[in-house]
Amino acid sequence: MSSSSRGYRVFSWFTLAFSLLVVLWGAYVRATGSGAGCGDHWPVCNGEVVPRAPSVQTLIEYTHRVTSGLVMVFAVVLCVWGLRAHAKGHPVRTGAVLSLVFMVTEAALGAALVLFKMVADNESIARAWWMGAHLLNTFLLVGALALTCWWAGGGERLTWRRQGMTGWLVVGSLVGLLTLGVSGAIAALGDTLYPATSLAEGLRQDVSPTAHILLRLRVLHPVLAVLVGALVVFSAGMVARLRPSPAVRRSAMQLGMLYALQLVAGLVNVALLAPVWMQLVHLLLADVVWIVLVRLSAAGLALGAPRTDVKLKSELSLS
Repeated sequence: MSSSSRGYRVFSWFTLAFSLLVVLWGAYVRATGSGAGCGDHWPVCNGEVVPRAPSVQTLIEYTHRVTSGLVMVFAVVLCVWGLRAHAKGHPVRTGAVLSLVFMVTEAALGAALVLFKMVADNESIARAWWMGAHLLNTFLLVGALALTCWWAGGGERLTWRRQGMTGWLVVGSLVGLLTLGVSGAIAALGDTLYPATSLAEGLRQDVSPTAHILLRLRVLHPVLAVLVGALVVFSAGMVARLRPSPAVRRSAMQLGMLYALQLVAGLVNVALLAPVWMQLVHLLLADVVWIVLVRLSAAGLALGAPRTDVKLKSELSLS
């Protein structure tokens, strides 16, 4: 690998890591109710480019905007560098372009949340839809960046053609985690808007027919976490058998351990009544689980991945 290629790979990982920090800070903005720290102004803050005598909430929101602007610059550099340094047809070009596209839509969704006042104490169901869309785009952005890192490190282009059971397992796992992530965003919003003073009170809120719909939806997240977890871990094990490359096996093992850790973090989050720091840990683990699943998918669907299903079909046809 040339020094230029190594440099691009390092920068792609740096952009991914910085993006995760921005995502976590965005969750901190929501968890602390600081989304209206700059009022309903965007991109300026309370009508000013640099706020004077800002409150704590303004500082939190303004910091998120500054770091979001920086990561946008990194995404532009990643895209331009990727297009210039790689020949036509190289998968890095696709990953870099998709990363920039999802970075732009991420910024647009963030701006819409502010401009439409879907922040702070807004408890409308519309805000839940916006939060779900924001989370969905965040996962797509992180996935595109993870693929760029994978391909920058020499990973082969993937294909969906003639993948059989492997393709279905991958699609089911990806859709399952995206659905789980959206339910997690809605559950976190409910925790922020309606904090419980005890675990018993929180459980009563979840099952009360008179509770706000955000609280009644909150109970879906742990149920989905168990169901989706079973699907993802089972699918990862099957893909490791069908596409037994070292990268797939390693990713499958990591995925199982990380998902178990994520479930434990979820239980701790519930038991501690969703403190801000635990919400951030829970979200970070969710992002890491998603990154590992994307890497497993890329390795399993790679053009040159070894295929035991093809070998089995060949043996059956000869017998």
